[in-house]
Amino acid sequence: MPASHLNWPFFEQRHGHRQSRLDAWCGEQSWEQEPSDADLDASCRDIATRLGEAGFLKIAVPQPFGDDPSLDARSLCLMRETLARHEPLADFVYAMQVLGSAPISLYGNSGQKEAWLGDVAAGRKIAAFALSEKKAGSDVAAMAMRAERRKGDYVLNGAKAWISNAGIADFYVVFARTAEGKRGISAFVVPADTPGLQVGERTRAIAAHPLGNLEFNDCRLPAESMLGAPGDGMRVALGTLDLCRSTVGAAALGMARRAYGEALQRVRRRELFGGTLGDLQLTQAALADMATSIDAAALLIYRAAWTRDSGQERITREASMAKLFAT
Repeated sequence: MPASHLNWPFFEQRHGHRQSRLDAWCGEQSWEQEPSDADLDASCRDIATRLGEAGFLKIAVPQPFGDDPSLDARSLCLMRETLARHEPLADFVYAMQVLGSAPISLYGNSGQKEAWLGDVAAGRKIAAFALSEKKAGSDVAAMAMRAERRKGDYVLNGAKAWISNAGIADFYVVFARTAEGKRGISAFVVPADTPGLQVGERTRAIAAHPLGNLEFNDCRLPAESMLGAPGDGMRVALGTLDLCRSTVGAAALGMARRAYGEALQRVRRRELFGGTLGDLQLTQAALADMATSIDAAALLIYRAAWTRDSGQERITREASMAKLFAT
């Protein structure tokens, strides 16, 4: 893949080294083509293990468990772009390790970080992010799931829908209502083996990956399972999504680069009218439009990531524009 964009002023030398190492590693891997439903969970766990053993998941968590003092948005975008170009399921696994653990990285206390982040970085534990409900998707404030305080613990009741890694995750970051209003939502780290937590119906998706519903029936958690303070859930959710939003665009960018590369090979090989398909002006115009869109997407994505890494905590506008254009 042409890596000229790594010479843009958004990047430091370490970013180029990371991207080139991951690119070479991906080229050495044997990826299972379209695993069956029965093999999908095992494939995801295997990919997580491989990514952990190779050290790439150390970019998904901060020090002392990872490589960087704090989460580096540019590195996360480069990881997702490169993985998506090679194998979309590997990108999914990486993305969920980031999304499911970022609330702990960003808002967890030292005990919560110690309990989970080292295993996430090693690929030993699978993370998940449980926010959506059937009547509360984009409208997070409409969630109905409850967390009631009882004898010093929190007891969760309700359901979550369309949760990636449902059924294979070792822990879920779960959002539930502890009071009314937007400021009444709190976040909890819920181990998968907690009594009262059950995996409901699994959902089949066009892009195959573990996806399903979660059910909570008197699921009791110690108070120290809460991330931050009561009512911090909206801040935790939106801050996490703000970080991860530009990486979604990066994954789309990786797929676009792969499609563009495949198209170039095709038009150079396909012979017609005494030349190749690539000799036709109409084909060249289409390729030029593709290349321009790819560069424009990359500029938006890495502008957003650079802005966050430069110290701007919230990049909602920049990341939303990047995701919108790239996807």
